[in-house]
Amino acid sequence: MKILFLDQSGKPGGAELCLIDIAKPYRDSCLVGLFADGPFRELLEQQDIPVEVLTTESIQVRKESSLMQGLSSMGSLLPLIAKVAQKARDYDLIYANTQKALVVGALASFLSRRPLVYHLHDILSLDHFSRTNRAIAVTLANTQASLVIANSQASQAAFVEAGGRSPLTAVVYNGFNPDFYRADESQRKTLRQQLGLDGQFIVGHFSRLSPWKGQHILIEALTQCPEDVTAIFVGEALFGEQDYAQSLHQQVAELGIEKRIRFLGFRSDIVQLMSACDLVAHTSVAPEPFGRVVVEAMLCGCPVVAAKAGGVVELVEHEQTGWLIPPGDSALLADVITNCRQQPEARTIVAHQARDTASQRFHLNTINQQIVQLLKPLILPKAN
Repeated sequence: MKILFLDQSGKPGGAELCLIDIAKPYRDSCLVGLFADGPFRELLEQQDIPVEVLTTESIQVRKESSLMQGLSSMGSLLPLIAKVAQKARDYDLIYANTQKALVVGALASFLSRRPLVYHLHDILSLDHFSRTNRAIAVTLANTQASLVIANSQASQAAFVEAGGRSPLTAVVYNGFNPDFYRADESQRKTLRQQLGLDGQFIVGHFSRLSPWKGQHILIEALTQCPEDVTAIFVGEALFGEQDYAQSLHQQVAELGIEKRIRFLGFRSDIVQLMSACDLVAHTSVAPEPFGRVVVEAMLCGCPVVAAKAGGVVELVEHEQTGWLIPPGDSALLADVITNCRQQPEARTIVAHQARDTASQRFHLNTINQQIVQLLKPLILPKAN
């Protein structure tokens, strides 16, 4: 099976990390086409996955863009669409991994007469998308895609609610290799010492710094927790969200808790950092399409407290494999953190149950096999 994967980003986000795992089995016969250069290309190359940056022109359309802004970008899109259509003729199908990739892939699919798969990693709601962009995504998927893979039931439901055709869709969760998330106790102790947090109860937050990711909720909750509770924030501001990052530092200063907060920026040692935490907090204030960081923490054996919305509800069973709280509720978040600090044995039981459950439900081999079974019927007997 020869697949032309398309992705708009040069930076590795959740959708891009998922694509790496999906593309690996096809690395002898696939190509990942990117619409921007950056660290994501390097990650693909490290995995020996063929990759090509297809354009050097920035596509100036964002999720909240209007119709006029979208139309103004067509001049830069047309050469890219033509290039993708030409390349697609050497492959069995086009696999669009992001919304901009869907726009390009849908038109290239029409021109090249190759089937299109759209992997939906978003909740198509007005919280994240303009009406125009949501309508474009749904229309192109309905008319050009042979299959829409949704990364959760929440993503699938939002697609259908926005006008998407339900028969097109299939839910496939992100896949993970459980062995990758193992860290030994010596690494945990060493890293805690390096961070200067030995003896502290560490709550980790792993996400880009963005208002909807809700880092400010954890900072507020920290003021209601015992003094030995410290938070580490792993991630940096992207997509023009530097003002929010600055506001977080200001919030910490105003609350006088500088000694209890660490902003670590972008880190590649996520597994080790998660394993060094006593609890991982997920605090998104808008529904999360999937919640990759939640499963990663579970696989690391670190208990999770997460916002009860979107795809996260499908990942965590409250008080069995983690804790679910209403989005934005800093007081209840503080209660969960304090209870976890005071009840280490109960916390350990939940962490073990979470690891066992996640290792079975989201195993990469199982997920990739589900995708294979979905893609096989789409391959044309003869491609010309």
